[in-house]
Amino acid sequence: MKKTLLAIIAITVMLNACKKVNTESAPANIENPAVLSSEKINSFIKDQIEASGKFEWSTASDEMIWSALQQSDNILSVGYKPSNESSVDDRLAEININAPRWKTAKNEVINIILSAEGKTRTNINAGNIEEWEETILPVIDVRVENFETVKLLRASKLVRYAEPMGYEPHRINENSGTQSSSGCGSNVADAVLTSGVDYTTITPNAKQSWNYPYHNIPQAWTKSTGAGVKVFIIDSGCEFDQENLGSTFNQGNSSGRTVEKIVTLPRSTFLGIPTGSVETPDDGCGHGTAMAGACAAPRGTDGAACGVAYNCNLVTCRGAEDVLIDASREAKGVSDAYTNAANRADVKIISMSMGRITSSSQIRDAIRYAYGKGKLMFCAAGTSFGWTSGWFGVIFPATMTEVNAVTGVRDNNFNTNCTDCHKGSETDFTVVMEKASNERHPLTLAMTGNDPSTVGGSSVATASMSGMAALVWSRFPTYTRAQVLTKLINNSSNYPTRNGSFGWGNVNADAATN
Repeated sequence: MKKTLLAIIAITVMLNACKKVNTESAPANIENPAVLSSEKINSFIKDQIEASGKFEWSTASDEMIWSALQQSDNILSVGYKPSNESSVDDRLAEININAPRWKTAKNEVINIILSAEGKTRTNINAGNIEEWEETILPVIDVRVENFETVKLLRASKLVRYAEPMGYEPHRINENSGTQSSSGCGSNVADAVLTSGVDYTTITPNAKQSWNYPYHNIPQAWTKSTGAGVKVFIIDSGCEFDQENLGSTFNQGNSSGRTVEKIVTLPRSTFLGIPTGSVETPDDGCGHGTAMAGACAAPRGTDGAACGVAYNCNLVTCRGAEDVLIDASREAKGVSDAYTNAANRADVKIISMSMGRITSSSQIRDAIRYAYGKGKLMFCAAGTSFGWTSGWFGVIFPATMTEVNAVTGVRDNNFNTNCTDCHKGSETDFTVVMEKASNERHPLTLAMTGNDPSTVGGSSVATASMSGMAALVWSRFPTYTRAQVLTKLINNSSNYPTRNGSFGWGNVNADAATN
């Protein structure tokens, strides 16, 4: 398994600067500005990140927004609201988009889009303009060709934001048929693990990863194993052939719990597949399987790696193809994953070991919606090399205050991040997940079989942290989200003084379950 969350392609920016040909279009009768080069867009993004630690599309000009659409798949995410509404960010969970005021606002925004796009596209109408139907959030996803559309939308009091869904600085243009495949392809059994060094065999016959004692997880297990708490993992799916996350999920000391595998990643008409169809929940990457294993693998009899919360209930959701949320359909898939989890009363914890360089207001809406529903959320702070190495801090959405950002640290110094792990002021918690001596990473489940694989980066730190939160919530089932979070904070290595790069530090799971 790659150690990368962002895994930025080691070569410099490789975006196809050629504008795509859209077969919907009639000969244009409208003047559009020259398309800004990907290099110019990327330079602006990097400058903004270096200045403020993050990039928001709201800081870009209309021309840059439109150019980014042309340099990607043309899909614009449009957040809307009634014109007399103030900020809705803190009450997204309360909004009913089918209420008359909100339906009227949506229709008015659609009319703005049709008025501009209809000048060059003869076959669009209110019934087919949306790329994907949105049923929960006040958002419209629409394919945009004309600069006038962007300009009108961004000037409207009905529009909260209008930004490209699928533009990321490193990404190879989808028109080339090349995907990033970040963090994929290496979740296979590790043949060089040493008993007593890399793992300890525990009853009935499971392997406990070498890093668990740094968080006193074995001691916490005497009081809590995660029973009764459901963790929702948003990632690349769950491998159907891994029986420990399927037919043998309940074995040994793990019993009476449930596992579900769902998918929210939609198909895309850009790929020549009907929009209404969806992908399978199966993990074609390997990263999601590794995260599920680190959090919730059974404490079984077959010699496989044991998860932190080996008795928790689990939902694995395939929200993206890989760990870099860079395609429009991945942004939609992740957004839908958060709203799906938010609307499930049985889900308490949401864990996502994925992210992106640029912010996505649609994903931000979904996370705020889930926050409004009382969910405790953990996101990876980031792991990378190449374009982001040495200067990029915490990635989106771990930068959001509604989630808890997690990064990985070394076993010999809790204030030294792992080789490729990101850190920054937004970091909330750390997890020991790299040996300084040989860069060994924690054990988890491989794609098939019982021989463990290993996985690194802030990814495994996040999944492990979610497992520790499940131990605490299981121990105190009547607690609110705030009470669970307070338990975690008060029993962390840096408490009461939050570190500027590593937050509250490593959780002592034993103390947190007292």
